[in-house]
Amino acid sequence: MTIENHEDHDAGTAPDPSGSGVIDTFGRALKDLRISVTDRCNFRCRYCMPKEIFNRDYEFLERELLLSFEEIHRLVGVFAGFGVNKIRITGGEPLLRRGVEDLISMVKSVEGINDVTLTTNASLLQRKASSLAAAGLDRITVSLDSLDNEVFMAMNDVGFSVDDVLAGIEAAGNAGLAPIKINMVVQKGVNDHTVVDMARHFKGTSHIVRYIEYMDVGTTNHWCMDDVVPGKDIVAMISEAFPLEPADPNYTGEVASRWKYADGTGEIGVITSVTQPFCATCTRARISAEGSMYTCLFASNGTDLRSMLRAGATDDELAEAVRSVWIRRDDRYSQLRSSRTAGLRKVEMSYIGG
Repeated sequence: MTIENHEDHDAGTAPDPSGSGVIDTFGRALKDLRISVTDRCNFRCRYCMPKEIFNRDYEFLERELLLSFEEIHRLVGVFAGFGVNKIRITGGEPLLRRGVEDLISMVKSVEGINDVTLTTNASLLQRKASSLAAAGLDRITVSLDSLDNEVFMAMNDVGFSVDDVLAGIEAAGNAGLAPIKINMVVQKGVNDHTVVDMARHFKGTSHIVRYIEYMDVGTTNHWCMDDVVPGKDIVAMISEAFPLEPADPNYTGEVASRWKYADGTGEIGVITSVTQPFCATCTRARISAEGSMYTCLFASNGTDLRSMLRAGATDDELAEAVRSVWIRRDDRYSQLRSSRTAGLRKVEMSYIGG
């Protein structure tokens, strides 16, 4: 399905030079879609799903409330009509969703989708890497917050070991999913002393470590600005051991600033949504596991697309619902982060993915 350009650009929008036919109030086109396939995870990382909240009494979504693979496939087709060409499968932990390989194959079959990726904690990656690659997965991102086993096990809070994550990364590489991106959320006084060790371990491989500033996603992680290690400090730490040079972004809207090793042995990325927000170039929408569309990682409310799907909405009606949300989008939470945003109730990261 193709979405034509609309002349009645609401909320002060202007024609989209990219040709996608839908832009928001700040001129940002819709290009990327992140889809959560489950709100469940087998880790209890304190910056995402602290154990005291997400415990045995926590009510996760029942299976019938989750979007089916057929419903997700249909929504991907609708978003592709707007020019979306990149899909990231997230969770929770997406590999907990039975048959996720089938979904990857279905998404890859949608005309216009040329990049399908998945973010995982790697707990199931060793045994799933080959089937993911065979299903057509293009790339994979692995979360690994430290190479120090004691630090990492304390952070994931379930005792999962570094060696098991590294084995998953190796399996993914052997399956043809390299280069792999490794995400490290950096928290002051928690794992910041292991930043250089992470760089050292993956330097000279094809894999790319991306250091992420600790963010105030959701309302359960007790975020404090004092716990943030600024991206510039991360770069300085690494560059002292292994000199770095800035590199141009691969594409407009890339969330990580790129830094190459001066000796030509690879690169790192730094995601600075706290100290150097990139709201101005954000082209991402998110679909939660039960089918709500969110236009920002820090959003409070979503738009229910599942009800429309199950009520028999046509593709055109779904497309109009997406368009009407996006053209009114004015999200720029990270740029505004201050007393103006303090106390806002935000959706949890485990619900809509990172």
